Amino acid sequence: MANSSKGTIEERSKSGLPIKPIPGSHGIPIISPIYDRLNFFYFQGHMEYFKSHVTKNSSTVVRMNMPPGMFISRNPRVIAVLDAKSFRVLFDPSKVEKKNTFTGTYIPPVSLYSGIRPMAYLDTTEQLHSSLKSFSFHMLASRKSEFIPSFHKAYSSLFDTVEEKLASGPVEFNTLNQSAAFDFTCNAFLGAVPSDVIGPSASNKVAIWLLLQLHPVASHLSKFIPWPIEDLLLHCCQLPPFLARSNYEALEEFFSKSGESLLNEASEKFGLSRHVALHNLIFMTSFNANAGFKIFMPIILKWLTQAGPTLHGRLAQEIRSVVQSYNGIITLDALEKMELTKSVVWEALRLDPPVENQFGHARTDLVIESHDTAFKVKKGEMICGYQPLAMRDEKVFRNAEEFVADRFVGNHGKKLLEYVYWSNGPETVTPAVGNKQCPGKDMVILVGRLFVADLFLRYDTFSAVHDGMLLGLEPKMVIKSVKKSSY
Repeated sequence: MANSSKGTIEERSKSGLPIKPIPGSHGIPIISPIYDRLNFFYFQGHMEYFKSHVTKNSSTVVRMNMPPGMFISRNPRVIAVLDAKSFRVLFDPSKVEKKNTFTGTYIPPVSLYSGIRPMAYLDTTEQLHSSLKSFSFHMLASRKSEFIPSFHKAYSSLFDTVEEKLASGPVEFNTLNQSAAFDFTCNAFLGAVPSDVIGPSASNKVAIWLLLQLHPVASHLSKFIPWPIEDLLLHCCQLPPFLARSNYEALEEFFSKSGESLLNEASEKFGLSRHVALHNLIFMTSFNANAGFKIFMPIILKWLTQAGPTLHGRLAQEIRSVVQSYNGIITLDALEKMELTKSVVWEALRLDPPVENQFGHARTDLVIESHDTAFKVKKGEMICGYQPLAMRDEKVFRNAEEFVADRFVGNHGKKLLEYVYWSNGPETVTPAVGNKQCPGKDMVILVGRLFVADLFLRYDTFSAVHDGMLLGLEPKMVIKSVKKSSY
């Protein structure tokens, strides 16, 4: 407590910040959540929706409604943390519970996962979470040597197809990337290529399964569907899981056979039943990894497109010089030497993390601090963090809205990595059994660097256009031309 200028006692946090009521309102029940949902998906868009609440309330911690709201989620009310400091509360397992909060204010039916709750929906206090995360670390470590060759195989094929199709006109990158990402992740983890085993429709089967989970937070399904009809279709009721049943059964068969050795290790080394291990393996590979790369590769391409030929030249020079010093081979050590390439990947993740939101329930009554104010949160209240805004905090990042390719180069740049949160934790922290940080954090960084390196070993420059968003979740990229390298 402290005396204010008016002589009244002012409550302060442990670090001395004044504790104030959280501004904002949830509005009129039913009506306001629907109005907010329409703003979020159609009238304002994700970023402007959050920015408008910050502006209106002059605060980066604010009460608001989080879509989809009525009628899929029971309670749309959240406390949004929208600056780099307050956002960090979501990484503290002692303060925030993550049980069934992976997708936010709604939970997909468990029948989509054959009746289990995947690791992403488990809290750190649940014993199964520890066993599954230990298994995921084991899987990543045991297959680490396969990441680079599996990536080269999938994305060399993608670039071959791009060049072939460019002869007939511009090429949409996303469709090709969807197939390449799934082939790469499965080959890296299982040693099997799904498009060879299941057929060319393998990635489409995953896409339908993903849509059944994510449609409450997706939008712009088709330019031919008016938004009022789309809103009723996607955001007012859960699409029936049976729509993905045959596709999921095909994935079950593929993962059961191709992942036999991993499933045996899950049982022998980590005490997991085959049923739980199988469906978590499907989720970790098809959702966590594949869906992440499906979104992340177009994000990198978008920012490289906007940066233009000057940056392309700098990247090509760095990448080719380093690779030449490693006898023409891309290795883990070689990628570590590519300072500008690493920075470009981190900068893309800062501006456009593949997962935009993080959620959790307050485990106890607690105090959240922004840069200049503290706020009380009651036990059980849901906290929502919108990462793209938190990582554009002007009090941390200079020219925060701009893509600065070399932002993370040098000692000063490396200090800023503490505020890069895309992995559900700071970039300077290592994923562990006791936290909810992405176990594949290092793999994602590796794959981002591989994509940039392969791109500029193959091309001097390229031109593309960012043609809107697909389902409101990933940038649609159309490649118009490439200039092949003589390297």
